[in-house]
Amino acid sequence: MRFETSLKIRGWALLGATAFCLALPGAITMLGNSAYAGGTLEERKQPMHFKWNACQPDCRGWVSAVGIVTADSPREFDEFAKSRQLAGATIVLDSSGGSVNDSIALGRRFRSLGALTTVGTTVRTKTPQGERVRVVPEAHCESMCVFLLLSGKTRYVPPAAHVRVHQIWMGDRADDARAASYSAQDLMIVQRDIGRLTKYTFDMGGTGDLLSLALSVPPWEDLHELSRGELRLANLVTTDAVADVFPQDNASVPMAEAKPSKPQDRFVSSVTEGDAQSQAGKSTKTAEAAVPTGGAAPAQPAQPAQPQQK
Repeated sequence: MRFETSLKIRGWALLGATAFCLALPGAITMLGNSAYAGGTLEERKQPMHFKWNACQPDCRGWVSAVGIVTADSPREFDEFAKSRQLAGATIVLDSSGGSVNDSIALGRRFRSLGALTTVGTTVRTKTPQGERVRVVPEAHCESMCVFLLLSGKTRYVPPAAHVRVHQIWMGDRADDARAASYSAQDLMIVQRDIGRLTKYTFDMGGTGDLLSLALSVPPWEDLHELSRGELRLANLVTTDAVADVFPQDNASVPMAEAKPSKPQDRFVSSVTEGDAQSQAGKSTKTAEAAVPTGGAAPAQPAQPAQPQQK
């Protein structure tokens, strides 16, 4: 099943995978709970949706952002945020990516709120005391989701999370990218969107290493999973303490993982944000999510694709 077909998406694609793992309290399994796994996979195939998760008195709550970024996502987030005080809110991402221009627009909205970002899956469980809401750390943030993660003023990636990158490509030709043909207009669009993505990356405090890693992996290769060292090299991680993205009212931490490591090298990007209007996608064609190539990520990023390769 192709994401761009089901969502009526056209254009260039920054590829993302949908396979992921689950870590439930008391049991760590690989796609262990089939009912829960199936439900979460289906959510991640849908257009991105936003939900507020209250956990008072344990913490101040967080926003879960799950699914593929589409042309409607920035507007839907604006509607979601309209009746809520989201300044400095934590946004928990579980996404396979999506439209480049719309992800840029959404990421700039997150930054304008001073949001904190992390990767995880929100899990609700029934207890004798009522419903309990937790964040499972073993989740996936792939493709353009990585650049949404970058929009947080403070960014935490749990060790169990999978952060994966891939190259921009044309979504309707990603299955057999080498055999497909491309027009001069196609090349213009992808170069334009790489330029927009580059400006956004530096505005958010990311590095050229992030762009180099992402743009070096062609669609006929598996997604490249960033190591802990590469996460820091790309400046995707600004803290090692989960409490920095889940400010607590008491000692309870919603992230369902072992005791967080001691804070090391805490820092927050202070890069001046670019003009959001300059990043608004005026063209209806943009880089968008496509079907994954599957399999395990290579140990090292692949060599860049040749621009005239067919």
